[in-house]
Amino acid sequence: MEAVIIDQLPFPFFITASDNRILYRNEIFKKHIPFSGKCIQEVFDTWVELRGGQLVHASLEGKDWIFIKSLFPDSENIGYIGTFSTELTSLIKELKEANKVNRELNAVIENMYDGIYITNKEGITVKTNSAIERLTGIPKEYYIGKKVDDLIKRGILKNSVTHQVLEKKRSVSLVQQNFKGREVLLTGSPVLDENGEIESIVTNIRDLSELNDLQAALTKANQLNNSYKEEIERLKGKSFTKSGVVIRSEQLQKIYETAERIANVDATVLILGETGTGKDVLARYIFDNSERSRRGQMIKINCGAIPPDLLESELFGYEAGAFTGASGKGKAGMFELANDGVLFLDEVGELPLHLQVKLLRVIQEREVQRIGGTVPKKVDVRIIAATNRNLKEMVADGKFREDLFYRLNVIPISIPPLSDRKADILPLVDYFLEVMNSKYSLKKQLSSGLKEFFYNYGWPGNVRELSNLIERMCLVTEESILTVDHLPVDYRKTEMQAIPINELMTLKQAAEMAEEQLLKLALKKYRTTYELAEALDSSQPTIVRKLKKYNLNF
Repeated sequence: MEAVIIDQLPFPFFITASDNRILYRNEIFKKHIPFSGKCIQEVFDTWVELRGGQLVHASLEGKDWIFIKSLFPDSENIGYIGTFSTELTSLIKELKEANKVNRELNAVIENMYDGIYITNKEGITVKTNSAIERLTGIPKEYYIGKKVDDLIKRGILKNSVTHQVLEKKRSVSLVQQNFKGREVLLTGSPVLDENGEIESIVTNIRDLSELNDLQAALTKANQLNNSYKEEIERLKGKSFTKSGVVIRSEQLQKIYETAERIANVDATVLILGETGTGKDVLARYIFDNSERSRRGQMIKINCGAIPPDLLESELFGYEAGAFTGASGKGKAGMFELANDGVLFLDEVGELPLHLQVKLLRVIQEREVQRIGGTVPKKVDVRIIAATNRNLKEMVADGKFREDLFYRLNVIPISIPPLSDRKADILPLVDYFLEVMNSKYSLKKQLSSGLKEFFYNYGWPGNVRELSNLIERMCLVTEESILTVDHLPVDYRKTEMQAIPINELMTLKQAAEMAEEQLLKLALKKYRTTYELAEALDSSQPTIVRKLKKYNLNF
């Protein structure tokens, strides 16, 4: 039976007596090594012992072999296990390369500024880095081999992101205070095996206290800088408006870097984005950083808020007696008022077709003619337009002029929704809280749980919804520390709802799932698109477009 097992071994094997006589050889030995002679020296061309006889280097007909020597217990017989030396060299090379990669990976983890905490699927800690000592004050060796449950019982951890990752089988983020009382952001991510099952969880721990301190210092410096700018503008006899721009995400940084680069050119800018993303703030930023802010002013007009029969006179002005009820002195339009400055056309997608023709002419000819007038007037105005609508679809549907679209779309800038730039959420929360405390002489603070809700919420109304919610909570809540329990009822309901995720998908697909579910819930309660728009803090055209996108009806 033993001989049968040895014959099935996938490598050459033979046994010798103490005098080097070959007593036994398996089948694979016979296949690779022609047997001639009864002694080792008669079979192989060379036979050299290495490392005190533990290894043997042999050669036969130009091929090199490495044999491992093993003594049989209670016997003088010797067993030899062999392999090609080239195969062994390849294995050793692969092992060295694997060790090198492992050392580099350990060095990366060890030198990361954020804390790294790795557990297996049973919740037992298998690796941490030195940053966790700075964050918790506890040596990293203490965590190794400890279960997450035990660390929670001892008060070292308050909540387990590991358990939530195992339960939800996706990345999870939590904001909480750690053992040292510092506010941290925990992001747990699953590591899947070849069968798609979780085999370990990697948790990134980021110290928000330091970021908050830096944000506060930066905000204070910006406030001081703005006060200096405001005083300079006051001495120049010109008003100055603060924009309150908070930039943390990479997407927004790139957008505002682009805004700075194009601030002093006269090309038309088209700002795209959902309602409440800050399109008007970006337009103001472009104007404030341009030379035109020294010569003229920024005039804003909402093309969707003014009735079409009045919008023409507001844009282009009129001569005395041009129509019934017109002023006897006439009136300058927005283009004339914005001369040497910027005209910001908000919701330009709502502009009627007959006014689109006149707007196109002003952009092309750089001159405007009042209603009832006969002589055009030259104007030097830069156009910045904004919309939350898809102008390309409107062009295809015949609702927006194609030539005007291309005149406006010289420099398109698209602002992503707040849900796609989560890095901006907590800095915006801190900024708006500071604004409300200053505005209403309050001393409100936010709990870690509420910040966690803000970070994970979908924000269909974007930055405007976030600002309104913080202002509302500051004004209606008596307690100085705001918690999740102080959220309005409709927000607490959404906090308990979860989007079923059964397979890996893109962030855009997940956001669309949440958006569709929210619209379905709202359709059960409201009967018109205007009611939906008010409840969801959005615009009626946006609601109509979203309902069409998801094929939803009342």
